[in-house]
Amino acid sequence: MDIQAVAKIAPSERQLKWNRMEMNAFVHFGVNTFMDSEWGSGKEDPGIFRPEKLDAAQWVRACKDAGIKGLILTCKHHDGFCLWPSAFTEHSVKNSPWKNGKGDVVKEVSDACRAEGLKFGVYLSPWDRNHPLYGDDCDAYNTYFLNQLRELLTNYGDIFCVWFDGACGEGASGRKQYYDWEAYYALIRELQPEAVISICGPDVRWCGNEAGKSRESEWSVVPVSCADICKIAERSQQADDAEFIKKFSYDDEDLGSREVIRNEPELMWYPCEVNTSIRPGWFYHEAHDNQVRSLDELIRIYYGSVGGNSCFLLNIPPNKEGLFHENDVQRLRELGQFIRKTFGKNVADGAQIAADNTKDGFAAEAMLQQNPDTYWCTDEGVETANIEIKLSAVSTFDRIVLQECIRQGQRIEKFKIAYFDSWEWKPLYAGTVVGYKKICCFDMVTTDRIKITIEESRWQPTLSFVGVYQEQR
Repeated sequence: MDIQAVAKIAPSERQLKWNRMEMNAFVHFGVNTFMDSEWGSGKEDPGIFRPEKLDAAQWVRACKDAGIKGLILTCKHHDGFCLWPSAFTEHSVKNSPWKNGKGDVVKEVSDACRAEGLKFGVYLSPWDRNHPLYGDDCDAYNTYFLNQLRELLTNYGDIFCVWFDGACGEGASGRKQYYDWEAYYALIRELQPEAVISICGPDVRWCGNEAGKSRESEWSVVPVSCADICKIAERSQQADDAEFIKKFSYDDEDLGSREVIRNEPELMWYPCEVNTSIRPGWFYHEAHDNQVRSLDELIRIYYGSVGGNSCFLLNIPPNKEGLFHENDVQRLRELGQFIRKTFGKNVADGAQIAADNTKDGFAAEAMLQQNPDTYWCTDEGVETANIEIKLSAVSTFDRIVLQECIRQGQRIEKFKIAYFDSWEWKPLYAGTVVGYKKICCFDMVTTDRIKITIEESRWQPTLSFVGVYQEQR
């Protein structure tokens, strides 16, 4: 293993832009909303779709209040019902009474996003329980799916994300559909080259659960074979699959340490997304109106995802009227207020900073500037360092944010933080990876001196930002 080559594996521009968004919304909406179900059968009457007060601008405003940067809409779920007037199926809004069949949810949401500065993404389920060719004529169905994908990628402006899952049930004939992933990817790259392809895709991987649980050490550089996990759901479970699952699983805590990658022939940049719903279900259910996740739960997930080298994808389901419920809206507002209050004042503003090793032209002062493209680093081959920060005044804090310059790769493997108290350095925090962002949480301390020690890294550690904060509930 050439550790210098590993250290230089870096994100594409589309992956980098996605990482910097930090937090996005998932919006599950469709006939399931009106059936009080999670998975539709594909036999639903389009006449049930009647969101008489649909207000996409309300969705977008609520998302912005939370600090969310992009919105991904379930344009078609497994039931096959399309939220746009697709020319390739009758199972769509064009045959619903909503706006006399002239409505287009995808257009209303994409327009609302652009009006308010949110990026827009699409979810299109490859599993279609309504289409008669699904699983019966694989080639014909793949052509159908590509036609629908083309509609979404050409009629609704710039798309920042195309989100696929691996759900693959049986068709009417009892046979499963073969998904032509490579053709899907090629069409996306042709029509929306800036869009990341998540989760069954080459750009963004799933964290492995829908509960908002994060890994303690989340690597963005992982074996290329990890990318195949996303396709297992629609593969026949043969012996080689079983052996593959033994080797890599979404349940594995460690996907990228030196030990794991030591004998891997090929590695890739494949960052993690943590997705969960603000409610027990993904679609709206009136019975869940008083089961919206607490602010404490959302903060925990935020720290583990955004603060754990991942992005946070939070689902908010509109109700039958086409509105976010007031309880969801209130919780989103509270989350945004918490983030803005806690991270709005950086205790390290005006501080002095020094490192015991610095490469010429990459001064330590860069760590105190919130510019992700400027950074401090050591000389090449120097894998450890001590960084000392002298705050402008004695201050009280309980959060420290570290960010690597991931444009240069993910390098830091182990670090610790200490604070000066009563004439000695006292331990404050110990961590492993940093990556795009690490939010270090600890009990409140009061001091004017902080020391960050990078104990292990790959070839040459970088830091683009160090911030010091006090949590504000």
